[in-house]
Amino acid sequence: MLVVSGSSCKHIAEDMAKILNCEHHSLEARRFPDSEGYFRVPEASIEEIRSNPVILVSNTFPDSCIVETLLLLEAIIDVRKGNLADIRGKGIDCEAIGPGIYLAIPYFGYSRQDKRFNQGEAVSARAIGMLLSSKCDGITVLDLHAPEVLENLPVKVSFASSMREIATYLESEIKPDFILSPDKGAIERASFVAETIGCKFSYLEKTRIDAHTIVHKAKDLDVNGAIVTIVDDMISTGGTICRASEALREQGAKAVFAACSHGLFTGGAISKLDQFVDGIIASDSLKNPRSVVSSASALCRGINKLIEK
Repeated sequence: MLVVSGSSCKHIAEDMAKILNCEHHSLEARRFPDSEGYFRVPEASIEEIRSNPVILVSNTFPDSCIVETLLLLEAIIDVRKGNLADIRGKGIDCEAIGPGIYLAIPYFGYSRQDKRFNQGEAVSARAIGMLLSSKCDGITVLDLHAPEVLENLPVKVSFASSMREIATYLESEIKPDFILSPDKGAIERASFVAETIGCKFSYLEKTRIDAHTIVHKAKDLDVNGAIVTIVDDMISTGGTICRASEALREQGAKAVFAACSHGLFTGGAISKLDQFVDGIIASDSLKNPRSVVSSASALCRGINKLIEK
């Protein structure tokens, strides 16, 4: 087995290679002056790619990474098919190698558009999934917002989660009394963390007072004097976490932390969150100042599921 990466996720790919006890190779990924991408399997990696099952670790966020992932997969396909001759006369075409290309995606871009909320919309998560599945033999995705959107793709798909590692970090470093889901949509992940740590769990309920006022309150939970961690799959602007933290402090929480798999932290979210929470914990699916939990082990579990299938 061989783990490869382009311009995104090299740190995760290197960690995965160590866990899987195999080599990591960096593929060439750079930009032309007009910003178009150039992608290539280096000559030194060709034989290894032809001799082993290959795991490409690559994100589909931001948009440029979608193109990068597709073209890196295309380059790997060509190498495994034996299409090695170039226009300069270097290299010769040779025998094709069978299936064995896997894609590990730490953060799946466009995952929020997982339904047709309005007529005429593209279900973007499904569309991206179909494009990627046309160029590999299996895909594993870390903490996808709605896994059902990638069901029944033409290739095998496995879903990995970093919640086990997040729970371990919280238990060691934060020692929370309660784990809280910011809404009903994140209950499954947050409750798993609570069960793993062995602490209490609840979720925030939204109650509309009037057209302009919504009150957030922890359901059936006394947080007075407690350390609470809010767990979600992703944090983007941080608005939900800030409102939840306000509600918890009004109910007497001693400290409030936020934890997520994917820290997008758009529009100055970290600065805003720092005013409301005592700390932010994220996986390294997206590199940021709060990515303190490795996602490599979770993705390796996902790859192993694909191979077992």
